[in-house]
Amino acid sequence: MLAMTKKWIFSFVLFLLVTISSNAQSIFGKWHSFDEETNKVESVIEIYQKNGKAYAKIIEITDPTRRDATCLKCKGKKKDKPILGMDILSGLTKDDDEWNGGTILDPKNGKEYKCYIKLLDNNTLKLRGYIGFSLIGRTALWKRADL
Repeated sequence: MLAMTKKWIFSFVLFLLVTISSNAQSIFGKWHSFDEETNKVESVIEIYQKNGKAYAKIIEITDPTRRDATCLKCKGKKKDKPILGMDILSGLTKDDDEWNGGTILDPKNGKEYKCYIKLLDNNTLKLRGYIGFSLIGRTALWKRADL
């Protein structure tokens, strides 16, 4: 009986460790985005999975004066909609160690860009938005918010 209990406990602990490890190496979760000029946390973005693709929405804006901001320069359905709660990353699919094939919206200028994201380490996400070729674009690093 004691040997069976030890096996069960060992199996359970091993399962937990594998689960925690795999979650820590995932793009999914909450991330801090930073203001390019001040390098201060600008927002919290949640990356989630839907139908096998990655999406992200803004779930917190740190500047209290911007919390009710709308996307004035956006086009289509997102025009004049609240930025808080808005999906800004859409339709990325996993390709080896990066997610690509989707778009990212910059709510400040209302423009959508092709993009890819890649986990650099458990707590750093590289995001590259670009027009045409990935050589012509901008890179941002997000830090995991739910540590």
